[in-house]
Amino acid sequence: MTDQTRWGILEVQTKNKAIKYQKDLVSRAMEQVMKMDESGITDLMLLIEAEYERKYGKNEADDKVIL
Repeated sequence: MTDQTRWGILEVQTKNKAIKYQKDLVSRAMEQVMKMDESGITDLMLLIEAEYERKYGKNEADDKVIL
């Protein structure tokens, strides 16, 4: 077991909580995607790509493969 009084433990725990939160968001989103039909999924993909380009720069999404 890790010594909880050691320096940096709080930062590691905070980072792990942030990672878990992101994974939980993806899981909840996928539950909703499973309920959608093809046109809804296509519309969602377009919105996600537009948001990705807005946040991370123009044409960055063209280099990425979304599985």
